[in-house]
Amino acid sequence: MSELPLIVENLTFRYRSRHEPAIRNINLKVQPGQVVLIAGASGCGKTTLIRCINGLIPRSYKGELTGSIRIFGQDTQGLSLARISQMVGTVLQDPERQILGSRVINEVAFGLENLGLPREEILQRSQEALERLKIAHLRDRETFSLSGGEKQKVALAGVLAMRPGILLLDEPLASLDPASAQDALQMIRQLADEGMSVILIEHRVEDVLAIHPERVLFMSDGEIKFDGTAEQLADYVDYREVKLPAPMILNLAARAEPPSEPHWLPSGREGPREPLVEFQGVHFGYENGTEILHGVDLTIYRGDIIAVLGPNGAGKTTLIKHAIGLLKPKQGRVLIRGRDTRHMSVAEIASTLGYVFQSPSHMLFAPTVYEELAFGPRNLNHDPETLRKEVMDAIEIVNLRGYEQIPPLSMSFGQQKRVSIAAILSMRSRILVMDEPTAGQDYKNYISFMDSILQMPGFEAILFITHDVDVAIRYANRVLLVNDGQVVADGAPEEVLSDLERLEACRLVPTSLLRLNLEYLSATRRFLSAEALAHFSLA
Repeated sequence: MSELPLIVENLTFRYRSRHEPAIRNINLKVQPGQVVLIAGASGCGKTTLIRCINGLIPRSYKGELTGSIRIFGQDTQGLSLARISQMVGTVLQDPERQILGSRVINEVAFGLENLGLPREEILQRSQEALERLKIAHLRDRETFSLSGGEKQKVALAGVLAMRPGILLLDEPLASLDPASAQDALQMIRQLADEGMSVILIEHRVEDVLAIHPERVLFMSDGEIKFDGTAEQLADYVDYREVKLPAPMILNLAARAEPPSEPHWLPSGREGPREPLVEFQGVHFGYENGTEILHGVDLTIYRGDIIAVLGPNGAGKTTLIKHAIGLLKPKQGRVLIRGRDTRHMSVAEIASTLGYVFQSPSHMLFAPTVYEELAFGPRNLNHDPETLRKEVMDAIEIVNLRGYEQIPPLSMSFGQQKRVSIAAILSMRSRILVMDEPTAGQDYKNYISFMDSILQMPGFEAILFITHDVDVAIRYANRVLLVNDGQVVADGAPEEVLSDLERLEACRLVPTSLLRLNLEYLSATRRFLSAEALAHFSLA
């Protein structure tokens, strides 16, 4: 009888910088060909478990480790990191931390080169991985010019080229547009059906359930609290903590108290439509000469809550970076309250627009969470008493009380994302711009901080780029669809998201919540959360 791909027994680990274990008493056996989904709140120990399995703990992350891990019958304690990496492939949560090569083909070939394989085999395996992920057209692109979603696919291609027996995926869908996420999940299912064991950490639980994972684990406070089938999950977890399919939530929420109706941005709904940011015939291209934005005309008004949707590489982040002055148009102009951004410094713009980057590693640098959040207000010359209140309010909104003295770069990706959001909240900018704010976030946390942010009285407008159609349904009063460097649709969510053919052209996939809302729309006249729909249907 052959050895199981993975056996974890009585595993406990405490980071050197922490007092409490990050994971405790983990026991897990994984069969060949299984897809195992691990769900749970940000910071519950999921990523720590992955680091133990792939050998980064205790080799790169130091601390106190007890218990054992066996991969195909071999105890990892006696194996080198290089040997483990040949059996276990890992795709990290933040592709920025994984990509080393300057060009896509070099990045995909990197692991194979370290194995000393013949050049012909390296090129063949690399090309096969690129084609499998439908990104062969990116083969000769420079990696720094790729979108976040494209980088995620390249990182995955580099791992697949190694042909590991176990594949560990930490939030692989976080940066992918919905159609790309579906493609990735179908490929994961196919890999498992071919015999690979796949362990998948993902907050987008509804998406993963579509490929019928053999097992679902739910972690909380460093322990496995549930280990069973997808069908049993709804009976065990709180639908307010894990994002389940909308019909499941509809049934569960009907038995609970109705949610209170929030009032977003009360100051922005009265009076004339005051323009805050104007794009006038904006064209932009990077140094390689390829034009990214093609004649964009767009006005952001006071009171707007705008969701920006579209496929990977469509130009969404490039568009937003023009709004905050990090990029300047090659042709046309961008005005902030009537002033051309070409004549404004980034510091001037920052007092009006606060920007949360897609990757927290592009923002975080301070020794503690408190210092990270104090940096912006301090540079804007806020007085000490006001600064402290702004920092503590921001910490409360993103649910990080108790983490004030923790180094941000030692935290999980989801926690780092919340720190980066809080760093902008503490500056009290008038317009908030967020690039993928819910990436890496568990359902409960992102609902909590989005609810809080949108009820803060200081903001005049909010923009957020997202691949999560349900976030747009729940929070936006205006949706922009961006495709191939142009705004192809702009209007109320009920108008823009009702055109399913146009959504498909923008690589967006109708979710169960969208379909439910379309079913109820003639009665509700507006989009609602599944929890609100549950009580509307009873009325």
